[in-house]
Amino acid sequence: MKSYDVKIWNIQVNRLTKGKSYTVRWKVAKVPPFSRTFVTRPLADNFRSDLKQAINAGEPFDTETGLPDSLVEEPKEEALTWLDFAMTYVKMKWPGAAAKSRTSMVDALATVTPALCEEVPGRPEDELLRDALRDYLLPPDRRERERPEEIQCAVAWLECNSVALSRLAEPAIVRAGLDAIGLKMDGKPAAVTTMRRKRSVFFNVLQYAVELELLDYNPIDKLRVRSRRSKVVTVVDRRVVVNPKQARQLLAAVTYIGERGRGPRMRAFFACLYFAALRPGEALGLRAQDCNLPEVCEACGLDLTHDFNRTPVNGCEHEQVKHAWGLLSLEKNRPAAGKRWTDSGQAHDERALKHRGEEEPRPVPIPPELVGILREHIRTYGVGEDGRIFSSRKGNVIGSAAYSKVWREARAVGLSPAQAASPLAGRPYDLRHAGVSLWLNAGVPAPEVAERAGHSVDVLLKVYAKCIDGQADVVNQRIEAALSA
Repeated sequence: MKSYDVKIWNIQVNRLTKGKSYTVRWKVAKVPPFSRTFVTRPLADNFRSDLKQAINAGEPFDTETGLPDSLVEEPKEEALTWLDFAMTYVKMKWPGAAAKSRTSMVDALATVTPALCEEVPGRPEDELLRDALRDYLLPPDRRERERPEEIQCAVAWLECNSVALSRLAEPAIVRAGLDAIGLKMDGKPAAVTTMRRKRSVFFNVLQYAVELELLDYNPIDKLRVRSRRSKVVTVVDRRVVVNPKQARQLLAAVTYIGERGRGPRMRAFFACLYFAALRPGEALGLRAQDCNLPEVCEACGLDLTHDFNRTPVNGCEHEQVKHAWGLLSLEKNRPAAGKRWTDSGQAHDERALKHRGEEEPRPVPIPPELVGILREHIRTYGVGEDGRIFSSRKGNVIGSAAYSKVWREARAVGLSPAQAASPLAGRPYDLRHAGVSLWLNAGVPAPEVAERAGHSVDVLLKVYAKCIDGQADVVNQRIEAALSA
């Protein structure tokens, strides 16, 4: 439908946190007003002038597009931009990707995409561009969200200035993306592990373009990339590994931490990380049905396993109870990822075990000491409705921020001031390092340790084969004895 009833307002200046944008608004007949936003004042002035000239020439305006015929461009095939293809790639990968993989993928593409844009005036700040990409453009489930004015301007700039995908065959364009990957927001070099992770995502997106025959080859393969020679740390720092005495001191210290019994509630959780070498996500996913926690009478040997209360059963009249070796059959992993990245909307994703297929369990024998700790925890706090052993007072999955805070406070109580100031057990994950290192130094065969820890043998020997804290003296004595022989 056409109409000659057209009204044009003055240009609206949008004052952003850094810089400005300019919006032209006009109305055709009785339909809602139309608008276009530009990054510079001259572009807005030119467009407004074109609208006024069409009115002066007596041209009718279309009520659907809001434009006169002279300003309607002939439809033409537009070149596929890098931004469009990156969004297509994320949408393709999203359904089958773990929450951690989703955030890693989006983070990498939000870093490289601003570098793959034309250099034109009015460029928004990189931080604003990354926010627009991370929060509104790249995640498929957030693309329809209402956008603040600053974000809308950043999105418009990205859509207008993203380079054509075909231009990534040019070495200078690809190198600009790789250079962006190597820097942090403050311009300082990024960690080597971060750079390699983001570079892997960039490479895979380009490889997908080759797969769809949009590129003839992966341009990164043709480029001699200048990489920093920094060594990537792939082994455990022996300074973080505690010995058994220190581990028990820290577990005891945990019980003194936190309000309303929060620390005591987490003691068994931290014990699983040390005595069973579980990952935090595996411990959070541990259920009562995954645990075989045997308990026998020390006097007569009668099995009391099925009774979590220390009451005489099966005719046993003794009270001398001891724990035998138990078994954890792990099936679930609950890594922390953030609500925005999970399909369930919960902060913790529910996944299969690392390096395992769906519903493929991993058996982990556990020593009697951990059996007793777990039985005591279940007697005291019970289990959740879904069978989970570890949960908050409200029944939720314990957040990483919560257990990390308890651990920091426990280190201050359970370690000497010098040890607390050192890297020793600086993170809860270091308890897993200590557990695996203990097994290896005790002479347990590497294949058995790898099976219990959920690793391949080569990764185990490369990463975890470290001496526990305090064992250097024993090694030195052996060497001294050999030299004296």
